[in-house]
Amino acid sequence: MVSMEPIIVIGGGLAGCEAAWQIARRGGRVLLFEMKPKVYSSAHRSPFLAELVCSNSLKSESLENASGVLKEELLRLDSLILKVARETRVPAGESLAVDRELFSKRVTEILEGLEGVEIIRKEVNAIPRDGISIIATGPLTSEALSDEIRKLTGAEHLFFYDAISPIVNTESIDFNKTFKASRYGKGGDDYLNCPLDQEEYYRFVEALSQAEKIPLKDFEKRYLFEGCLPVEELAGRGKDTLAFGPLRPVGLIDPKTKRQSFAVVQLRQENEFATLFNLVGFQTRLKQREQGRVFRMIPGLEKAEFVRWGSVHRNTFIDSPRILMPSLQLKDRPHLFFAGQITGVEGYVESTAMGLLAGINGYLWKVGKSPVIPPSTTAIGALVNHIIRSPVIPFQPMNINFGLFPSLEERARGRKKNLLMGKRAWKELEEWKERSQI
Repeated sequence: MVSMEPIIVIGGGLAGCEAAWQIARRGGRVLLFEMKPKVYSSAHRSPFLAELVCSNSLKSESLENASGVLKEELLRLDSLILKVARETRVPAGESLAVDRELFSKRVTEILEGLEGVEIIRKEVNAIPRDGISIIATGPLTSEALSDEIRKLTGAEHLFFYDAISPIVNTESIDFNKTFKASRYGKGGDDYLNCPLDQEEYYRFVEALSQAEKIPLKDFEKRYLFEGCLPVEELAGRGKDTLAFGPLRPVGLIDPKTKRQSFAVVQLRQENEFATLFNLVGFQTRLKQREQGRVFRMIPGLEKAEFVRWGSVHRNTFIDSPRILMPSLQLKDRPHLFFAGQITGVEGYVESTAMGLLAGINGYLWKVGKSPVIPPSTTAIGALVNHIIRSPVIPFQPMNINFGLFPSLEERARGRKKNLLMGKRAWKELEEWKERSQI
């Protein structure tokens, strides 16, 4: 029998919303605290829950991709976030991209109408000392709560600086200079491509490298997340780096020239009505006036109207290998759970996965049952294994990838290896679900 005392979930992002959903659907009660719209972080703008800040893409759905494997696991575990993402998706080839406003609005509506969930719009500055709580405040945890967590754990937070891509108004794009296509034709003509010849590319890279940036302090530079580096940071590593990275033209044939361009900037549809597009891979810390000057050098964007500039914000995360149990409970205070990006996972889907697990385990702890830990052969288990047992000092965030999975018993490479790992993951997940009775 579930106690009438609710589980407290602090933070209404992806992880917090998923945790609340998992608790409530099992019959538990939840107090979900979200500081918006009374207080906003430097990166948040919407009053809705589950706001997507950096991008509208939840990455690949391909079953040859670790992100696709993780999505399938979440769907099998009845994830609210994945369900709503599928309902509000926009064209994006093999990727799962959403209309971010519709997505957040729908998640908010579902939780507001869900029996057992009470949403309290209030900033939490102190960690509850009694009862079960899930801290899912994300990488933009407020300074006040960060100080509380630091005191509680007895350790300084680790941090890195993350960058978000700019968004342009569709009507301001010169479609005569672009073409629609997905790489290798996968997923249809879902991306808008801006081709650059060799001269245009090198001129752009030079301008990008010389543009004025928002400075980082020396001690901050080491914490830039490698998987989400600002585009100008990549350009500074060599003049051809972008052409082999986010601007690589491979698999994209310009129908006007019938050939592959020297480099290609891809734009991805941002909302259901295709009135907005974001610059794929163009996370940046350039000053706003410099963004306008440099990014308008891209063919097709000469008169681009930027509705959101790229920016940089501080991300905080805890030293999970030292202070967390595999159940996502704090070692010294097992009534406290952590969820989402603050645990040291990186990415929307990864954050959701940690919210799902924290929600399940918070409920189980509440009703006097033992928490569950997914096998490391599953995508969710591989993420947990990383944040709990990472040997890297200092600990750093990680996206899901096949490198986190245990090796296969049989020898395989490339696509075959990935598919075998995915099939093993789902088999192990189903067996774990049956054993755990979750």
